[in-house]
Amino acid sequence: MPSTADASVLFSTTLEVAYRQFGLVGGSVLLAVSGGADSCALLVGTARVCEPLALRVEVATLDHGLRPEAREEVEAVARLAARWKLPCHVKALHLPPGSGVEARAREARYTALEALRRERGLQVVATAHTASDQAETLLMRLVRGTALRGAAGIHRARPFLVRPLIERTREEVEAFLAEQGVSYVTDPMNADPAYLRTRMRHEVLPVLARAAGFPVVPRLAAFARLAAEDEALLSSLADGAWGRLALPEGSLDAMGVRALELPLRRRVLARLLSEAGAEVDEASLARALSSVETGRAVTLRGGGVRGGLQLRTTGGRVRCVRPDAPREPSSPLVLAGEGASGVQPGTGWAFRVAREPPPPGSLGLPLPEGTRWPLTVRTRGAGDRVRGPAGSRKLQDVLVDRRIPAERRDSLPVVVDTSGAILWVPGVWNSTSAAAVCLFLWASPPGTSTPGTSPL
Repeated sequence: MPSTADASVLFSTTLEVAYRQFGLVGGSVLLAVSGGADSCALLVGTARVCEPLALRVEVATLDHGLRPEAREEVEAVARLAARWKLPCHVKALHLPPGSGVEARAREARYTALEALRRERGLQVVATAHTASDQAETLLMRLVRGTALRGAAGIHRARPFLVRPLIERTREEVEAFLAEQGVSYVTDPMNADPAYLRTRMRHEVLPVLARAAGFPVVPRLAAFARLAAEDEALLSSLADGAWGRLALPEGSLDAMGVRALELPLRRRVLARLLSEAGAEVDEASLARALSSVETGRAVTLRGGGVRGGLQLRTTGGRVRCVRPDAPREPSSPLVLAGEGASGVQPGTGWAFRVAREPPPPGSLGLPLPEGTRWPLTVRTRGAGDRVRGPAGSRKLQDVLVDRRIPAERRDSLPVVVDTSGAILWVPGVWNSTSAAAVCLFLWASPPGTSTPGTSPL
């Protein structure tokens, strides 16, 4: 711990360097001040360096409505801000007590601070998290079980949020306040052993320091900082892998996923699960990794689906799907000739027969002279076969070759002529003819406008 003679120099240097690194020279900041030691040090320290930085500084202090003495505390913050000639905004949150109060208070606090920042036209909110907070957070996450992302702890900066004191310890904060002659309040929650953070602060960290023979907080905080740097790099690489491997309809190229190094594979699969709404935890990721390796479907929790989602690795794709459910038979759509149009019930595909080629955004099948009318649009049936230059093939084999996921195959439209011959599976397979083209069949998938019409 520095001597009190060094405390002000240390704090001035720390804050000036931090604000410069955050790009705030000539900028503006809203300080979140609770009246505790850390936030009071942030207020006084920032006030001491704002002039050479041309930094516009305002203060926010929040009364959560959870303790009767909170009103006196916010008034003390207002007086401290006035002493340093800083505008101060006092906000009441009126939180009801009860379970999850810590999480609810945190969410309400950040929401109120961001709203005030926008209202006042300030660049960022600054909070007074310290290296001691970082060390406590790291230990809490490690004992609960975390990967590198969790070990990164409290980030030094987020969009519109900075933490300029994250490299200073609580002991350094208190030394600075002692030199400045600034008093502060102590939240009784900080001494309540019912909270894990309190037990880490007063029981675990002192034991670790005695066992090591030196202060451990700076080293734990340094590890969290390095972990954040490594996590940022791996996340960037994972984003690049996602961009290369993403396939239509939210699936991933299975071979490419298997080729990734395990840290990237885990992150890519975690994103796939998250975007599908599935729970992402150690057990879920283990099942997902197993599915990619073995090709066996696994069940995942979440997704807003009874029984959860399934992760499937078949047909060269990795994807999250709803469990199979009995499909209602779809009614066929009959197209009698030129000008006929409609939407096939059950698939949502829209069709139109016209003389012109299809417009951009629609698929098209040239219809030669001699086409056997009427055409019927239906879903696939047992024994369906397609005929091409190389002979007849099962439609099922074509769908497998084209890597159409199994869960999509029964919702594909199949266009047949009056003899029952398959002419077209839009986007998958189409017949060919050397005869002169006289008409075109347009098709648009669900979610697009009906061919030949403008979207509403």
